[in-house]
Amino acid sequence: MRIFTILRNCPLFSGINEPDFYRMLDCLKSSRKQYKKNAFIYEAEDKISSFGIVLNGAVHILREDYWGNRRIVARIEEGGIFGEAFACAEIERLPVSVIAVVATVILLLSSRRIFETCSSACVFHTNLIKNLTLLLAQKNVSLVQKLEHITQPSTREKILSYLSEQAMISGRNSFSIPFNREELADFLSVDRSAMSAELSRMKDDKLLEYRKNHFILKNEN
Repeated sequence: MRIFTILRNCPLFSGINEPDFYRMLDCLKSSRKQYKKNAFIYEAEDKISSFGIVLNGAVHILREDYWGNRRIVARIEEGGIFGEAFACAEIERLPVSVIAVVATVILLLSSRRIFETCSSACVFHTNLIKNLTLLLAQKNVSLVQKLEHITQPSTREKILSYLSEQAMISGRNSFSIPFNREELADFLSVDRSAMSAELSRMKDDKLLEYRKNHFILKNEN
């Protein structure tokens, strides 16, 4: 597996050519690790000094409450980055967990090495810092968008808010989402049974059609 082929479209490496890419991975003390399905990559309360990029598979970022109830904060798929904000902030206790959804391969990078000037004065450091800053800003935007979904006043409006966003991202009224029913309920912070019942009512109201994780939105009028 050539890492550059997978990650060349990753925003963190924008503007970095292939020869510099491999030097950069060495400079950042990168390492590849494999995780089985449901294995923890990071656990809440950990202190982390590195962040991860998914080379193969997918991970969920989870938040757990006092009673052990889990909610999905985000799903990260191939080429996606996770943990960068917490690693760069050098927080003492990680407030979330990261778990492999399927058998997954992760590339781990040292956050400290991005900001430290190495002895070889690598020219790509400026690009990396710029790209990381942009990436963190984009993640903030994504969190605001999720907040818009989960603060809707009803389960129906939460579902419609999320599906509307997915339709606009795909550019079509027919699209697939990255979550199954349980995962979508967790992501939207709603009860799974209530969400399933609401989806059935929305189908009866001819707002949408669905099969598993594929949806077709219809005109409400």
